[in-house]
Amino acid sequence: MKAYLGIDVGSISTKGVVIDSKNAILASEYLWTEGDPMGAVRRLLKALASQLEGKDVQVAAVGTTGSARKLTGAMTDAQVVKNEITAHAIGTTSLYPDVRTIFEIGGQDSKIILVENGIVVDYAMNTLCAAGTGSFLSSQARRLGVQVEEFGEIALTSQHPTPIAARCTVFAESDLVHKAQIGHKKEDIIAGLCKAVVTNYLNNVGKGKKIAPPIVFQGGVSKNVGVKKAFEDATGFPVTVDPNGHLTGALGVAILARKSGKEQPFSFGVADMDFVTRGVECGKCSNRCEIICVYQNGRLIDSWGNRCENGAIRAAK
Repeated sequence: MKAYLGIDVGSISTKGVVIDSKNAILASEYLWTEGDPMGAVRRLLKALASQLEGKDVQVAAVGTTGSARKLTGAMTDAQVVKNEITAHAIGTTSLYPDVRTIFEIGGQDSKIILVENGIVVDYAMNTLCAAGTGSFLSSQARRLGVQVEEFGEIALTSQHPTPIAARCTVFAESDLVHKAQIGHKKEDIIAGLCKAVVTNYLNNVGKGKKIAPPIVFQGGVSKNVGVKKAFEDATGFPVTVDPNGHLTGALGVAILARKSGKEQPFSFGVADMDFVTRGVECGKCSNRCEIICVYQNGRLIDSWGNRCENGAIRAAK
């Protein structure tokens, strides 16, 4: 049976899915990137291969997305390398064809995608402010001595969420400490933090955007029911969270790989190969580009970073 692999490597987490010709998920994995995208991809491939063991499946095409999509694409010789906006839009519309607004909050960035009749008509990303991301909630959970996985359920028990300044991480953290010291309940502070994330998101990422239902919320933070409720309270619309919402980017790029028509057998044995990157500064002109070279078992397979032909490095065929 032909199958298609999609990999989404972000700064915090690495996701992968293997789908069949009807987009049904045959195997999936979610793990932490831990600052080592190449190592994370190798661990991901081994995990997916173990799930497919004993099944008559041959991966025919690979797609990659996320902040490390180019590096991952070089490692896997991917047929499709796409940005997160495209991958998330394709993945979401495959599950919810009528979706009009997509909220996505990941570990270190967030995005909004507006869709009309299955086509992306507008989008925005926020990569500058951490106060609207999952890493912000994780750091505040540690400060409060609570597991971030429990954040949402605790938030739902609050009757009076504490107002938390949401302009940036520094203001939010100092405000949280102050509110705790003057006696606000922990569950009220946690609910206030969930609300602060939503306020920051809508004021920055969603500013000036026409938010219309149906709304789908995805990314790692979508698993936080407190943030989901805060979105519903702020927009006045129901918000859908798919059980596989954290895998949507990987699903979308797997679908794009399937539709690309460019097929070649993929081996999960790539996970056992040795991959190394090296940075080279080109001094052939005033640009002084920093070029990244990727080696597989000591052989150059790809490079990028040059802004002119002077810095072009050709991989051996």
